[in-house]
Amino acid sequence: MSIHPTAIVSKHAEIDPSVEIGPYAIVEDDVKISKNVKIYARAYICRNTRIDEGTQVHMGAVLGHLPQDLAFKDKETYLKIGKRNIIREYVTIHRGTKEGTATEIGDENFLMALSHIGHNCVLGNKVILANGALLAGYVSVEDQAFISGNVVVHQFCSIGKLALIGGFSGVNKDVPPYMTVRGPSSIRAINLIGLRRAGYGRNAINEIKQAFKLIYRCGLNTNQAVEKILEDNPGKEVKHLVEFIKDSKRGICKYRFTPGE
Repeated sequence: MSIHPTAIVSKHAEIDPSVEIGPYAIVEDDVKISKNVKIYARAYICRNTRIDEGTQVHMGAVLGHLPQDLAFKDKETYLKIGKRNIIREYVTIHRGTKEGTATEIGDENFLMALSHIGHNCVLGNKVILANGALLAGYVSVEDQAFISGNVVVHQFCSIGKLALIGGFSGVNKDVPPYMTVRGPSSIRAINLIGLRRAGYGRNAINEIKQAFKLIYRCGLNTNQAVEKILEDNPGKEVKHLVEFIKDSKRGICKYRFTPGE
């Protein structure tokens, strides 16, 4: 174990011998850190935080601090971070707010500097949060979503798989999988480049395009569009899109197109 002599590490923390902890970092009680984790200088790991193997925590990041929720009553709550995440400078991730609950971060996510993940958020795998992206409490983000710089996401919103949120956007509705958002909760198109980079084939992309047209370009309401999509017995990608829409609690983002863009 490599712990810098200026670091403050609780004797009640469980730390794998392979972990590196840099200068002036702080690790509180009841923290569990798995193998090959690297904690950079001045990072602060608060109690009840779990960090799985291979994750990097860069300078000044604060993980597992008290939720920013006036209803929080100092109960036992948690932050659970998966494998091989990159958590850059001054990222803040808060633990859950209701007793026994957790904020959960999956595997291989890239959280850029100054991004924030509020209490009880759930991130999937290979999610990217660019600099200054802010997720309020109880936000859910599915695998491979990309949230650009200085985006703000309202509490309880869901961001679907491979969705792309353009910079400086505000999101207060659910973003369906494979869609792009630019502006205030405004769908612009499917995330074609993201789908191609993720290895989706032509048939799957064409089905997603057709579903997009039915949902947003044919004058149908959401329920009518979903029924029409299911009539064609779509593949698993579009079925996932449909299930996301059916499960939406806040309603999905609406379509907006400005000529010349």
